[in-house]
Amino acid sequence: MFWKKSNTYTASIEWHPLEDESQLQYLIEESHERDVLIYKHSTRCGISGMALNRLERGWKEELNHVKAYFLDLIAYRNLSNEIAQRFEVYHESPQIIIIRAGKAIHDESHMGISAETIEQAIQ
Repeated sequence: MFWKKSNTYTASIEWHPLEDESQLQYLIEESHERDVLIYKHSTRCGISGMALNRLERGWKEELNHVKAYFLDLIAYRNLSNEIAQRFEVYHESPQIIIIRAGKAIHDESHMGISAETIEQAIQ
């Protein structure tokens, strides 16, 4: 089977590591200025890797106004739990959470994670 290469430009996501609970307050304040995305990634899960790849391949330049945070939930499990509690979102892995004005406006997990999903959620 042969795959056709795409000539379409794909923007890359500028990931910001989320590693400390003190970053959450800054993230909340920032969400009053622009939408914030948290991607909760498990380094031990193949589905998490597939979802991340799918998200990165589908990312468009039009989404670059969204600040993207990357959380390695294996290394920072306590932070992942705090996010679930603070934003009242059931913990899943992999998971995206979109924050606007300090509140979770959308979350998605597993194969529901895509750039298109994010684009629809922030309209």
